[in-house]
Amino acid sequence: MVTMDITLFIQIVNMVVLMFLLNGVLYKPIRKIIRERSEKLEGMQEEILDFEKNAALRQEDVDAKMAQASGRAKRALDSARADAQKAGDEKLSAIKAEVEAERDKKLADLKSQIDSAKTSLHDGLEGFASDMASKILGRSL
Repeated sequence: MVTMDITLFIQIVNMVVLMFLLNGVLYKPIRKIIRERSEKLEGMQEEILDFEKNAALRQEDVDAKMAQASGRAKRALDSARADAQKAGDEKLSAIKAEVEAERDKKLADLKSQIDSAKTSLHDGLEGFASDMASKILGRSL
């Protein structure tokens, strides 16, 4: 059986002293370290949120700048295409005009050759006709 004597009170005092010593040496420092780590984690979480907000703002700025740059590039490309089309149309018009002038010159030259051939054939026709008539008739006309 359990007897109540002085050793029980010594054990109780020993346990109380041990609780105060363990509380001062072990439990309080561990709780302090846990609390500091918790505060540090909360601070890091806030920093992470700030970084995420900054990253989102920067991404929006980059997207806006990319959209502006894309618009400028599209306008520049459209302008270059229009200039190239205009230059091509001008060259094509110049070439067409040159070809038409050359064609008109060749047609005029061909008409003059046809006219000169007609006149020479017409002039030679009377001589040819009289030669043929004389050959057919057997006498000179």
